[in-house]
Amino acid sequence: MNFSQPGMSEHSDFCYASVNTSCPKTTYPTAIRIPLYIFFLTIIILTMCGNLLVIISIAHFKQLHTPTNCLVLSLAVTDFLLAVVIMPPSMVRTIETCWYLGDVACKLHSSTDVMLSNVSILNLSFISIDRYYAVCQPLHYRTKITSVTIVIMILISWNLSFIIGFGMIFMKLNILGIEDFYDNFHCFGGCFIFQSKTSAIIGSVLSFYIPGFIMITIYQKIFHIALKQARSIHRTACQQVPSGNSTSLSNMERKATKTLAIVLGVFLSCWSPFFVCNIIDPIINYSVPPGLFDALVWIGYLNSTSNPIVYAFFYSWFRKAFKMIISGKIFQAHSSRAKLSTE
Repeated sequence: MNFSQPGMSEHSDFCYASVNTSCPKTTYPTAIRIPLYIFFLTIIILTMCGNLLVIISIAHFKQLHTPTNCLVLSLAVTDFLLAVVIMPPSMVRTIETCWYLGDVACKLHSSTDVMLSNVSILNLSFISIDRYYAVCQPLHYRTKITSVTIVIMILISWNLSFIIGFGMIFMKLNILGIEDFYDNFHCFGGCFIFQSKTSAIIGSVLSFYIPGFIMITIYQKIFHIALKQARSIHRTACQQVPSGNSTSLSNMERKATKTLAIVLGVFLSCWSPFFVCNIIDPIINYSVPPGLFDALVWIGYLNSTSNPIVYAFFYSWFRKAFKMIISGKIFQAHSSRAKLSTE
């Protein structure tokens, strides 16, 4: 990434001086490198800690063992793994502008990166389906969204993403038809996912655009139905005293739907720039600067950082669970049965 500013010196070298086909290396001054390491480490730590809190909260408190939260748990595990496995090597690659862990580690890193990104969007897709039944067909929710259904959704998310991520990289489907061009483009010391025009378009459409369009369509319908329900409840409240449990449940469902829709919006905002660039790059003969591509990837990573912040801001149960975890109260007897506010 080109972080150079006027008055800041930098010099170019090679990742492997003894290799003729080595990638060029840009060495930035300490005044740039140290703040960058602090910035990226802060993102990594926030992502790890935030998602770990979500994981502990949902896993520990029995009140949170709901179908929706099981999918949220799968999403949090995905984001946590992204922070632990993917972000640290990406940080070093971004700042040092070289990859020193070898080709096999590069393929594993790239495959896992693609896999976790696909797991995230599939989890969000299934969450939107869960919300659709909860709001639009509440009478059929418990029969449609069962424990077995949730397990199947999670297995599909992880297994299908594993096939896509590792299959594309290790079977070289991403460079199918442009192998000669890739051989001329490839250099030692770099680690990036090079895609043909066909691979970039098909991969982006299947992994992002189609699921994103489906999720937006589902949430539009959910909000339309939720608005009608809210008006109906308001009219009923004007005529008679409503059932407290029914009103509470309706409010809880609408708030959960709104919060998860915000999570979806943040996801689309973070990853849209990358996937737009991913399609454009092969069309314009791979002229997008590598630094810009790297920056867009990190903007996508910020999605994993933001999800726990959304939970903490909108979910009272997360704030109470957070306080109990920090204070150590979860180690007390019967703490897993504690009543958490879900207003």
